Amino acid sequence: MAHFIDRRLNGKNKSTLNRQRFIRRYKKQIKEAVSDAINKRSVTDTSSGESISIPQRDISEPVFHQGKGGDRERIHPGNDQFSTGDKIQRPPSGQGGGAGPGDASDQGEGEDDFVFSISKDEYLDLLFEDLELPNLKQSQLDKLVQMKTHRAGFCNDGMPSNLDIVRSLRGSLARRVAMSASKRRRLTEAEEELQALLNEPVPPHQKITELEAEIAELKQKIAAVPFIDNYDLRFRNYEKRPHPTSKAVMFCLMDVSGSMDQATKDMAKRFYILLYQFLTRTYKDIEVVYIRHHTQAKEVDEQEFFYSQETGGTIVSSALKLMDEIVKERYSQGDWNIYAAQASDGDNWADDSPHCTDIMTNKLLKVVRYYAYIEITTRAHQSLWREYQAIANTHDNFAMQHIRTVEDIYPIFRELFKKNRQQQGAA
Repeated sequence: MAHFIDRRLNGKNKSTLNRQRFIRRYKKQIKEAVSDAINKRSVTDTSSGESISIPQRDISEPVFHQGKGGDRERIHPGNDQFSTGDKIQRPPSGQGGGAGPGDASDQGEGEDDFVFSISKDEYLDLLFEDLELPNLKQSQLDKLVQMKTHRAGFCNDGMPSNLDIVRSLRGSLARRVAMSASKRRRLTEAEEELQALLNEPVPPHQKITELEAEIAELKQKIAAVPFIDNYDLRFRNYEKRPHPTSKAVMFCLMDVSGSMDQATKDMAKRFYILLYQFLTRTYKDIEVVYIRHHTQAKEVDEQEFFYSQETGGTIVSSALKLMDEIVKERYSQGDWNIYAAQASDGDNWADDSPHCTDIMTNKLLKVVRYYAYIEITTRAHQSLWREYQAIANTHDNFAMQHIRTVEDIYPIFRELFKKNRQQQGAA
């Protein structure tokens, strides 16, 4: 049996294993802190980490200490006050006061609280633990296949723009050395022999003539070797490989009529940001489409979606029709994973609610993977809620929840996307 011990240092000499062990041990307290933080922090900070505070009483460790009474022996270094047999007065106890020299803190957080920071990934893991996107198994997750160009070595043929000059010259040099090495060795030997004959007292003219002819022939053969040949050329080779991609589009629909105040819009925004962050854990590329409506629907940007003021009545079917048109025009069902979230206070013209049911059941729910409707109000449910309730009973990719306060947003979100939600609903 072999044992492997990883002694590599982590960033800033922190122990990742100890950190993970700590998070597992105090997971309950950390998740409660994360749940509270989602309602307190700014929506734009959802993609960052979080500072978690755990009370000291929750992380205290059991300790052993001696009880009152009994004989004790103590050594006091540098004692200049007591002698053997002296009695020391017992410290006062039972007065309900602390032993520290300071007073209680007037701030919201005391020194006894343990505060540490978690990263963005740890924050999202705790935030979305035990949650899942429904209907992922009904069709392939990766519909699109894109071709990406990759380097694939070198080849002898190619476009001039792909010519690798350094590698080509290296091949040319190797070829010239291989083809002329033996001739150069013989040339050096012949030149040395010729010089030796010329230094003799009586040079043999016939031998000298033969060597001179051989040297000239060798030089001619060496010069005949071309500097570069087609065989030496090396071109960078590229090939295209298929890369599956997963794309998703998130439709945000919201009622902006006079009955929707800014506080209600802010609660809807928190829900949309949670949904977006949740989708980023499954899909690489996500587009967001904002549709706002009162009596008429309009596609807008995020700033206008949340903060533009409108007055008038409410016709929900106008937003559903616009969403259907945008899906048909830009987001083919075979290429995109479509999700939608609708926020409203429940107001709608009574005559319009049946039209919403028709568009939802015959068009939108046939192309979307999941449609979530949240009603943000403290009043009694209106006709739109009753219409959507009938849809929820017959379609497993449609869900609806009621939000009353900011504190309800995260629990409601977890209820909409908890694992095995559809199987539990069918049971």
